[in-house]
Amino acid sequence: MTKSSMKHTLLATLALTLAVPALAADPAPTGNPYLTNVPATTGLALPKFPSLPSLPSIPKFPAQGVRPYEMSGVVPQDVKAGLIKSMLPVMNLTTRMDLKDMMNLMTIKYKAKPGLTFDDVKTSMELRANSLNFKKVGESPMWKDFQAVLGDMDAPRIEVYHYCDIAVGREMLKYSPESAVYMPCRFTIMEDADKNIWVMTLDWDTTWLDSVKGRMGTPDVLWDHAVIIRDKMDNIMRAAANGDL
Repeated sequence: MTKSSMKHTLLATLALTLAVPALAADPAPTGNPYLTNVPATTGLALPKFPSLPSLPSIPKFPAQGVRPYEMSGVVPQDVKAGLIKSMLPVMNLTTRMDLKDMMNLMTIKYKAKPGLTFDDVKTSMELRANSLNFKKVGESPMWKDFQAVLGDMDAPRIEVYHYCDIAVGREMLKYSPESAVYMPCRFTIMEDADKNIWVMTLDWDTTWLDSVKGRMGTPDVLWDHAVIIRDKMDNIMRAAANGDL
């Protein structure tokens, strides 16, 4: 085919194309006829959540003691303060807890049965502790100090009692000498603003560690001791609150 014939063929094709009417476009969809009576929606609106602050960087802690009774290195106070300060906004944003909430969260408490006196509760506590070989090693009648030192004659009766399981104490100190600051175990019996009597202690529940890989390195023997102590303390508090003899 010559250039001239090719040119005539292209022109003829173009002319034919222009002469043919444009094909009609597909009609617009009419929608689902079964949904004609359903009101239109604008879609699901997700709630707006506040942006979380960046997670705190974990500082490098000093070397840990590995031998029995060996102290770990000292964590500088500014490092501890900085870590806690960086964590508090996250806790506040996600839980809306204040200091009173935190104290309540870390406490186990039982309200004594109506009709029991302060001394009834104390006697039941001492009897149950003795039966469980939990040795009483101290007592702090704080309310008497309020009266004698501060001249506060209106404060309710508050007493703190110190107990110890010497075998568990030894294992704890061998693993972490710093655990001495939590010893001995403490119970508090106190009257509240309404003269109700309560038995309280620090929450020693360690079951949450079951969800952490390796229980954060807690040795099995120490874990077993911690569970036993926690169960004993709970037993003692319940007996005290119930007035069991």
